[in-house]
Amino acid sequence: MITAKFSGDKVTSLSPEAFSLFEKSCFGEKKEQKIEYSLVEALHLVSTGKMQTFSGNKEIDAETLMKKLRKIDKRIETKLVVYSDLRKRGYVPKTALKYGADFRVYDKGDKPGDAHARWILFATKESDSMNWHDFAAKNRIAHSTQKNLLIAIVDEESDVSYYEVSWLKP
Repeated sequence: MITAKFSGDKVTSLSPEAFSLFEKSCFGEKKEQKIEYSLVEALHLVSTGKMQTFSGNKEIDAETLMKKLRKIDKRIETKLVVYSDLRKRGYVPKTALKYGADFRVYDKGDKPGDAHARWILFATKESDSMNWHDFAAKNRIAHSTQKNLLIAIVDEESDVSYYEVSWLKP
């Protein structure tokens, strides 16, 4: 079981289990002498029983962590459904904030740092709308980063449908 510290908008761990899971499954990122997790990674690990998170000396359960993270990211629940689904399918999703996307997604068997992400992913709820300008902007981001666009749509039952957009060369 990984023990981690939640402070501000960061979740970090010094536990040997964190380093082991990082090496084995690419959870978190090595920063200095610790593993730093994205908020959705930490929530996934807490929800699946692989991590205990503490604020000071007090343990934070998955429900409490979700409430705290909702204040930081209003879309955290949608992102968690997509993140967990991708992990279950064998893909490695990582944050893509610098690209203006939700995740960059590595193909099965690829490790961040050793390979490039295949997709830039945007997660949305089925009830949300997207206009053509939003779609074109997302597609431009994917094209400029030389990745395919992946749109994940989460329905009312938390099932995820994926739509891939790629460029064709005539």
